[in-house]
Amino acid sequence: MRLFSPRQVAQTILDGFASYRHQFVKITLGAPDRFSRQDWSGVQQAAADRIELYESSVKDVSDTLRSRVGSENLSVSVWRETRALYLTMISERTDPELAETFFNSIFGRLFDHRTQADDLAFLDSWFSGMLQGTSSQGIAMQYGLSRGPDDAFDQLLDDYAFDLPYAARSRDRARLVKTLETHVSQDMMAGIDARLETLKSVFYRNKGAYIVGRFVSDGQVIPLVIALVNDEGQIRVDAVVMDSDQASVIFSFTRAYFMVDVPMPAEFVDFLQGMMPDKARHELYTSIGFYKHGKTQLIRDLKSHLGQTDDAFVEAPGIRGLVMAVFTLPSLPVVFKLIKDKFGPSKMMSRDAVKRSYQLVKVHDRVGRMADTQEFFNLRFARDRFDDALLAELQATCASSIEFDGDEVIIRHCYTERRMTPLNIWLNDAPEDTWEPVLDDYGWAIKQMAAANIFAGDMLLKNFGVTRHGRVVFYDYDEIVYLTEVNFRKVPVAMTPEQEMAAEPWYSVGVNDVFPEEFPTFLFTDKRPREIFQRLHPEIFDPKWWQSTQQAIKEGHLMDFFPYRSDHRGAFNWSI
Repeated sequence: MRLFSPRQVAQTILDGFASYRHQFVKITLGAPDRFSRQDWSGVQQAAADRIELYESSVKDVSDTLRSRVGSENLSVSVWRETRALYLTMISERTDPELAETFFNSIFGRLFDHRTQADDLAFLDSWFSGMLQGTSSQGIAMQYGLSRGPDDAFDQLLDDYAFDLPYAARSRDRARLVKTLETHVSQDMMAGIDARLETLKSVFYRNKGAYIVGRFVSDGQVIPLVIALVNDEGQIRVDAVVMDSDQASVIFSFTRAYFMVDVPMPAEFVDFLQGMMPDKARHELYTSIGFYKHGKTQLIRDLKSHLGQTDDAFVEAPGIRGLVMAVFTLPSLPVVFKLIKDKFGPSKMMSRDAVKRSYQLVKVHDRVGRMADTQEFFNLRFARDRFDDALLAELQATCASSIEFDGDEVIIRHCYTERRMTPLNIWLNDAPEDTWEPVLDDYGWAIKQMAAANIFAGDMLLKNFGVTRHGRVVFYDYDEIVYLTEVNFRKVPVAMTPEQEMAAEPWYSVGVNDVFPEEFPTFLFTDKRPREIFQRLHPEIFDPKWWQSTQQAIKEGHLMDFFPYRSDHRGAFNWSI
């Protein structure tokens, strides 16, 4: 075996990263054509392909290094020099932070995620101080308002022309002007520096295209998101969002990643964070497709947060799960989920099956109803940051996933998700007169997942969370399956008194059989929310509704999933 020099190792990694980025961009740049042709199945496939691209690229480079260099020759001293050389090689790139993360992934794969040192990997970014706070010049268009908003939006619609014509350009422009005037005072609009700034790259996801920008005047920033749809071969403005909370929902952790050309990721994230200051950088990197760097940024944020706080990790609020142990840091809106060593008797599945379920959600369109997850290996935390009761619980239920190294706790494998209030706890704490909108959204969560070919399996309230925006989101994936694999049945009519009074089903029940008529008592022990839910969503208890949804999926229909309020658009629309 020919011995590679550290420079050759560094170049091999950089070549692999460049190849990954080329393929990533190639898939992304196909989005406008898929949108114009209404190739919705292609949209879903491209999203899955792009997510899976990272792991396959890391595997290719790791396999190349093992075969050409040999694991025995990749010593710590060789790797230390490799990192220093690699840093020099990426210093002129416009995406060096992504290149650092790719290097870390190769390092973790070759060294089994165990060795951690800043001179071997990029635990902290070498470029962080240089990348943050950069100017948006070069990535954004600017439109002054000195000649009025009509003229500004006229120019904007010219600049963002598609291969297809606008269906009603004058009407759309009037809507844009009206929305701006509703959200921005005349004094702000008359400011000497008043302007619209929009990112040059159009954002694509599902059936929508988005022009993303902001109104700026005298240091004040108001988000501006223009949602566009392809309506039978013509472009139409479907919604105009100038509300920070609604903009945040559009970039939610519950939706698949945008297809958007991002030549300078840090500048894009700066721009987006200026619109949505409550969004963490790791969430924004993830939302524009760089979910692996989102993981890197999350760990860096967590490290910084732990250095500035002193609260302890505790068991997450809610009913303990039969498959996962969940803990959280009260001061951080993230939960950590560990697969238990033994599952409850009702959970007939393996550890690998649980991992496959989480990966299914990762590559599937989450339609705003399923939380994104990040998978981690060998996370290290100070032992004194753990509540004693939590450590005892983790040792009792997840011994294979944790270990101790001196005064540190090593989490060998876990998933992270955004922390939400479990729906059962929310209902218990909230006044009864506030229940209906959230119960209605719970129903829409179930229906929209079904339309995306996902059946939650375990639809209990404890497995859904309520976000800070009042949206209901599913987050427990161990029993998740494709809807088309389920057999929805009507409960047979009892033929004898003995059958009617039987404690157990007297009829045969297959492994994939589900009886929606049993949902009311299964989901709700309290009749008050049950009655509200049955009134709002009676279809959920009818097997015919589930069967018709399955048929629509098999016929290639794709539901419209748009991340803005239903007062902008119908909440449940089927289209080819």
